[in-house]
Amino acid sequence: MSDATNPAPAPVPGAAPRADCVADSAGGITFDIAVVEAAEPVLVLRRRGGSGPSDEARLPLTPAGEGPGGGHVRAVLPSTMELAEGRWDVYLDGRPVEPGVRDLRALVDRVPDGEGGVSVRLPYPTADGRLVVRSWVRAPHAEAGDVVLGEGVCTVEGTLYGARAGAGAVVEARLGGTVHRVPAEAEEGGAFAFTLAYDTLVERPVTAERLWELWLRPAADAEPVRISRLLDDVWDRKNVFVYPVHRGEGYTAAPCYTTDNDLCVRITP
Repeated sequence: MSDATNPAPAPVPGAAPRADCVADSAGGITFDIAVVEAAEPVLVLRRRGGSGPSDEARLPLTPAGEGPGGGHVRAVLPSTMELAEGRWDVYLDGRPVEPGVRDLRALVDRVPDGEGGVSVRLPYPTADGRLVVRSWVRAPHAEAGDVVLGEGVCTVEGTLYGARAGAGAVVEARLGGTVHRVPAEAEEGGAFAFTLAYDTLVERPVTAERLWELWLRPAADAEPVRISRLLDDVWDRKNVFVYPVHRGEGYTAAPCYTTDNDLCVRITP
């Protein structure tokens, strides 16, 4: 979902600042902005819902030379800077920044270091035209891969980072305090797979939608790990990855992703 095409044009006087972004595979982001009047040469990232000092990141702006429409300034979010999980709104001089060109090619098919967790920073445009950085910090992390549909079942393959799956590995489907478990096959290199029958998640009669979260428990004594898909350039999979619906007796079922890219199974009447 990258849009690395032509650079954004020079700003119209009085218009909102606009930033072109380049994301790298390590988690860094470079912001290039056409020169605008600002009382303070700092790009500010604020985490939604946060109120503490760690919920704001301040990135100095430095001259970046001439562009097609004039001078540009640049801010860099280094991969080494901590950015808590969440959505970070981008501001310049108190004004929301609009998204320009976003080059996210380095995020596609990224393979992180298998020994640690996963840190993902992904700039994206909101529906109302603002620039936001989505940050995920998962340690360990269970990355969902292929989802194969069968008659009344789904089979999911994935890769576990930052932990080892072994004997006793299971996948847990969770809804509130209810948990259903199915065995998970674990292989060398962190690969895992499991098959889940939809019928085991159905409590008849089905009268309302139920969203079952999927978690991988790598071993009997290990903490569960949320199964998600984060290692590419898709910031919201909910309406992009839509799977065919299975029609059972009195219900329908299908795998789905949330707006946070977490994998679930949806059961509906």
